[in-house]
Amino acid sequence: MDMRVPLKIAEPVPVQDRLQRSLRELRVSVIDRCNFRCTYCMPADSLNGRGVFLPLEKLLTDHEIETLVRAFVKLGVRKLRITGGEPLLRPGLPALIHQLAAIEGLEDIALTTNGVMLPRLAGDLAAAGLNRITVSLDTLDEEVLARMSGGRARLNDILAGITAAEVAGFQQMKINTVVQCGVNDHTIMDLLDHFRGTPHSVRLIEYMDVGNSNHWSVDDVVPNGKWVSTIGNRWPIRPVISHNPAETAQRFEYLDGQGKIGFISSISQPFCGGCTRARVTADGLFYTCLFANRGTNLMPLIRHGDNPHDLIDRIAAVWAGRGDRYSEQRDLPREERQKVEMYRLGG
Repeated sequence: MDMRVPLKIAEPVPVQDRLQRSLRELRVSVIDRCNFRCTYCMPADSLNGRGVFLPLEKLLTDHEIETLVRAFVKLGVRKLRITGGEPLLRPGLPALIHQLAAIEGLEDIALTTNGVMLPRLAGDLAAAGLNRITVSLDTLDEEVLARMSGGRARLNDILAGITAAEVAGFQQMKINTVVQCGVNDHTIMDLLDHFRGTPHSVRLIEYMDVGNSNHWSVDDVVPNGKWVSTIGNRWPIRPVISHNPAETAQRFEYLDGQGKIGFISSISQPFCGGCTRARVTADGLFYTCLFANRGTNLMPLIRHGDNPHDLIDRIAAVWAGRGDRYSEQRDLPREERQKVEMYRLGG
């Protein structure tokens, strides 16, 4: 009788940074172009004419993105988010999702989009294996939306995209809303009212100082603590307890059962201590923080490397040396630095 014990596949031990934060989530920007010009991300006046976006030959190919994601999974990544720019602008995105969904050990694939191309692509994305969709929608006021998007967003197009995603099977979406004082804050309650009673969760995001081109000022931030009070006065809410220290949003639920809200409070309540997220740009630059000013170029190892372990070792070494705590140290004196723009990192 054969008494040999079958071999077991060992669970990868997550690499940890200098603050004992494991590497668990990866955000990959698949393209840096966008069909909007949102004031907090890619304001039109910051682009300085043509030629600011990556030529297509500089982008990671589908095969290279798969190679990259496999390397991160070997180091403990379990969640992947596809970002941009606007990721649906990347040709053949459903085929890429199909490749990534086949990676053993990857448990969740999500995508953040402005939604306008979902009527054409939502069904294919669902069939390819995409698990979740987040749609960016900052207001239901058409004039405010046009102003915030550089004149390019139409409310009906975004709402049609949400409907198309629902039909395709994405029944519980996140609606990301960046709140700017004096810009769209007066429209937030109407937005929440619209999505109350649906399975979708609106997440109010404090306006952040990502990049250098959005002319950020702390005076433009509406602290989420204010919204907890304002919303609670109209519709009573209670916090939802989370045991995940890496969760970016504080979640609340309506007491009348009409849904949930999330609050992402990077300015007023930083959450660096639980951050397990890595980011890679569309041309293979690896960043360990949303507010980083420099990254590590992985493209040579991805495109020209002979040994896949070299890529894994490089990622592990960068993460092990990570000590980023930008949001927790935002108020400390520091030299002025050029941070990477949000549309390259994907938020």
